[in-house]
Amino acid sequence: MKPKTLQTILGHSSIGITMNLYVHTTEEQKHKEIDLVADALKVI
Repeated sequence: MKPKTLQTILGHSSIGITMNLYVHTTEEQKHKEIDLVADALKVI
């Protein structure tokens, strides 16, 4: 679900509250994103 939609459903006054409470990342996700950026920049 998009964070802004979740904010509206839950009635949070700011997106920051929603992001801090419900959006998390894992080490695996971080590595995948870093790989995507490296591929896009052709850095390796």
